[in-house]
Amino acid sequence: MRRARKARAPRPNPHELMPPEGVPISLEVAAIGTRIAAQLTDLVVTFIGSVALVILLVVLKVTDPDTIFALAAFLFFAIRVPYYIVSELLWNGRTLGKRLMAIKVVAEDGGTLTAHALVARNLMKEAEIFLPATLVFTLDSASPLASILTTLWILATLVVPLANPRRRRLGDMIAGTYVVRLPVPILLSDVSRGPVPVRQAAGQGFSFYPHQLDHYGVYELQTLEALLRAGERPKGGAAAAKNHAESLAAVIEKIRLKIGYPDPVPEAERQAFLKAFYNAQRAHLEQRQLLGERRENKFHASAEPAAAPDATPAPATEKT
Repeated sequence: MRRARKARAPRPNPHELMPPEGVPISLEVAAIGTRIAAQLTDLVVTFIGSVALVILLVVLKVTDPDTIFALAAFLFFAIRVPYYIVSELLWNGRTLGKRLMAIKVVAEDGGTLTAHALVARNLMKEAEIFLPATLVFTLDSASPLASILTTLWILATLVVPLANPRRRRLGDMIAGTYVVRLPVPILLSDVSRGPVPVRQAAGQGFSFYPHQLDHYGVYELQTLEALLRAGERPKGGAAAAKNHAESLAAVIEKIRLKIGYPDPVPEAERQAFLKAFYNAQRAHLEQRQLLGERRENKFHASAEPAAAPDATPAPATEKT
């Protein structure tokens, strides 16, 4: 009898990080080209630092011309190693090059980056690339076998990231880390900066008195914004559109009763009315906040004595 083949477990998504809380986070693995660009940037920074120190030592006549190249190689090593470790410790897994390329080092298990992991991955970088490359350039032609073996080692370490889905090099495997691309935050457009409704463009915009804008706070403004955005991007077909229209009518009726708006709002102008009220209410709340009064919701005035409005306050016309 043939043994039943065991179903293979699905491969984990390389672009999904699972933190200890158990909620997966989508983080795209950094591309090889992006990592090379970050590495070259860091090399330029450390090279400039070592050259500046060599020039300073030459000017101060601390060294002689015969030892300049040896001193430069030593300074390049002495600056490079702590640069990677310290910068990743201070910037939470990011060097200057990684910051410019918007990538960073993360722990494979989704936990906190430890100093041990960052030190291990950066010391392995020396063993993987920099020290073998130094040997290739310093070995003479009398030892071709050593040069060939060193070159093969470098090529092998460069192939390792291409052979695993998370593009981890040997240092990452030992440290339990890998490099991800940071997500770019996308801000939604401001509702108050949208296209001007036709009635406003014709000079017949809705107007609201200051005392009519004293009823609501930030919470109600955010709720109104969500309703406006739902109207700009309708989903769900005719049934959803009908429900949205009914919601608009109900909200407008509540606002009219609350603020004492006398004129009825035609069905074709409900969205324009709500947008005009949103703009005026937002400007009013921002003005109050500049004066040190932040109104969280419609209950902000419950503990304040009611103030009688002026005889005839000037209307606050919504502007775009």
